[in-house]
Amino acid sequence: MDHNKIKTNFDENLVSTNDTNFKSLYGLTPIVEDAILNAINKKNRTSLKKLIEPLHPADQADMLERLSNEKLNLFLTILRRSIDPEVLVYLDHNVQEKVFDILGPKVLAKAIPELHSDDAVEILQELEEKDRNVVIKQLPKTDRILVEEALSYPEYSAGRLMQREFLAFPGNWTVGQTIDYLRANPQDEEDSFYSIYIVDPAHRLMGAISLSKLLSAKRPVRLNDLMELKPRNVNVETDQEEVALLFQQYGLVNMPVVDNADRLLGVIIVDDIVDVINEEAEEDLQGLTGVSDLSITSSFLETAKGRFSWLILNMFTAVLASSVIGLFQEEIEKLVALAVLMPIVASMGGNAGTQTVTVAVRALATRQLNYTNLQKFVLKETWVGMINGLLFALLSILLAYLWFGDKEIAIIMGLAMIANLLFAGVLGTLIPLTLEKFKIDPAISSSVFLTTATDVIGFFTFLGLSALVIL
Repeated sequence: MDHNKIKTNFDENLVSTNDTNFKSLYGLTPIVEDAILNAINKKNRTSLKKLIEPLHPADQADMLERLSNEKLNLFLTILRRSIDPEVLVYLDHNVQEKVFDILGPKVLAKAIPELHSDDAVEILQELEEKDRNVVIKQLPKTDRILVEEALSYPEYSAGRLMQREFLAFPGNWTVGQTIDYLRANPQDEEDSFYSIYIVDPAHRLMGAISLSKLLSAKRPVRLNDLMELKPRNVNVETDQEEVALLFQQYGLVNMPVVDNADRLLGVIIVDDIVDVINEEAEEDLQGLTGVSDLSITSSFLETAKGRFSWLILNMFTAVLASSVIGLFQEEIEKLVALAVLMPIVASMGGNAGTQTVTVAVRALATRQLNYTNLQKFVLKETWVGMINGLLFALLSILLAYLWFGDKEIAIIMGLAMIANLLFAGVLGTLIPLTLEKFKIDPAISSSVFLTTATDVIGFFTFLGLSALVIL
């Protein structure tokens, strides 16, 4: 194939595409995107279908996310029954909702059975209960039973995450029998599996064999003699965050899911765990920054509403810090230098504390921080705060003296800097740990408490010392 000869010609009514070469394009290129927009504007179904079909479902989803509401509606109307169901899995949540509303329950009910069971559950759980019930009622009986059972498990649990497509064999089978079975019953192209599982007559999990181990063994060897006994597994009700930590900790690519009687119910594949890890990291980032939704597809009203609650809380905490300044109003009026320098002290403390909080929150989320290494972590961050405090105190003294030529103000500035950075290091560790102990998400609340504390300490230390020494 000559990749340099890929050409796509567009006229008013038709897109002439070399299908073989077109499939070699990786991702959604600007040329293809412009061509798709042109086909949508002209409502040319033939051209649009030729352009969309060679693209990977993830690229198709990217295209849908870039469309305006009007063009999205037009796109789905033109290709209503030609859309790859897997595209729904890759869509951003906000766009996914719009697509569901446009397609309707009947189209969704036809698309769901073509998906992996875990993807089907993921889509259905995003629907409103009323719409979800309508879709489930229209599913084939077998799919309906599987979906209803999966939705009966707790949200964000392994049961919601697992897929039901897996390979399980009795232990008395030989390697040859197993391989022959796999060849006689080929898996779908989209199905990925890395291990086979050994079960007893009651379907209880007995062991696991990686595909590499299976294929390198001699045909007469029995699976019982080849399997890894009691492979690492999770209960169907285990929280997905715990599952993600197991995958990270032990470098897993898949993991069986069992019920309370150790019966094998499904398997979790690493690609689903990547999504979970991204979601958990996104939640932590949202909490630390006070952003309720990181998606750029949210409407401006949703975005403003999500950020308002955080900003109003910050406003009240800022008032608290300002009230400390109010206590020293007369001193500030007498010496303008105090008003100029005090924001520097508060800002440095807030930034230093945020650095510590970020490390602490992430360590708590990944279970790296516990009561065993707690004292060591707090002590380390305290020393870091002290050292940085001393270094920046020297810089602050120099800055204040060069700026105002007053030795007393310069020294007070340095002492306040040491105190605030020291407290920032201590509070940056203690605040998230305390919140965690009281079952409050430290990612959401830590930065508010920390910023307020460092502002109050910074202002009070700097202004208080100034009032005592100078005024």
